[in-house]
Amino acid sequence: MTDSTPTTRSQQTSIDIAALAEDPYDVYAEFREAGPIHRITGTDGLPAWLVTGYDDVREALADPRLSLDKHNATPGGYRGMALPPALDANLLNMDAPDHTRIRRLVTRAFTSRRIEQLREPIQRTADRLLDRIAADEHADLIDSYAAPLPITVICDLLGVAPADRLDFRSWTDALVAPDPTRPALAKEAIGNMLSFLTHLIAGKRTAPADDLLSAMIAVRDEEDRLNEDELMSLAFLILVAGYENTVHLIGNAILTLLRHPDQLAVLRADPSRLSSVVGELARYDGPVPLAIRRFPTEDISIGGVTVPAGDTVLLSLAAAHRDPRRFTDPDRFDINRDATGHLALGHGIHHCLGAPLARMETEIALSALLGRFPDLALDVPPGELQWRPSMRSRGLLTLPVRTGTAKEAAADR
Repeated sequence: MTDSTPTTRSQQTSIDIAALAEDPYDVYAEFREAGPIHRITGTDGLPAWLVTGYDDVREALADPRLSLDKHNATPGGYRGMALPPALDANLLNMDAPDHTRIRRLVTRAFTSRRIEQLREPIQRTADRLLDRIAADEHADLIDSYAAPLPITVICDLLGVAPADRLDFRSWTDALVAPDPTRPALAKEAIGNMLSFLTHLIAGKRTAPADDLLSAMIAVRDEEDRLNEDELMSLAFLILVAGYENTVHLIGNAILTLLRHPDQLAVLRADPSRLSSVVGELARYDGPVPLAIRRFPTEDISIGGVTVPAGDTVLLSLAAAHRDPRRFTDPDRFDINRDATGHLALGHGIHHCLGAPLARMETEIALSALLGRFPDLALDVPPGELQWRPSMRSRGLLTLPVRTGTAKEAAADR
């Protein structure tokens, strides 16, 4: 598609959310093969530009002219989730210099040492969850493993008491996967989250502990420090993003391995390769098909098409990761592939702050699971798996498996 064949609003293509949930890669492949950028109608009924080629997506992720600030959207255009100011002042809505200032402050608190200190607690949590799973021949690995592990890790990181963690999980689920038949639940979850974080931050300020939230309250750069809305919004972002994306990263990775038994057998024979395989798992079926929406601050050329200032731009990571011009035989999962350059955790100044933690969680989760259950297998035909109905996230609602523990028990008798 070039400027000589302009795309108009009348030529917009609607995205079928059901088709995307079932298999986004076929849908995005059709777009990518037809051209690098397309005018579409999003699930909110509003127009947007969809970018699908690897080179264009990667370049756009780092282009400062593509703003994350919603104030740069065309009036009457992008709406998005309505959040109160105390939850909306986060890094996903900011550009430099505010983004630079806040990220620098958070990086001072969210250190590699703090992340590494979580390794043993993550391993203990994984082992404890697997102990419970081992008691039954059948399990849902989303509900019993991929979801409770990240919520425990994030709450440990922020310093949230164990008694409050089930509430956090239910509020987050209501926000990231809203029930269309019960729209009030998302609004109620926002209110509950805001109230809880207000009291949590007040408590940490009075009695600081060795956790990330206390560190963010205390951190300063000369006389600069995070204000109340920034603190609240960052805690909200770390909780939601750290939970949701890691659940899907772990769940999708388990499914990918179970659907590729030849690759899984190689990995079982040499578990030390797992750390390098996580990148290929993220590329092959990552948790974020689309990067956070962007708005050009000026008319900008993408893929040979002029995109007007203020229009909504969606960057398809799912399409970029299956671009044959970047990855050879991209629809094949290959544990020997060098997946360096994948964009699953972002690129540029908005590269995921928690990327090292997500990789560590996934590696530990997979290593513990595969080591515990050598006969692990899907307990449902692949075509019957249910995916979250979402353009923004790629994740399973359930992951039914047979653990193989009944076979072990029979052998012991």
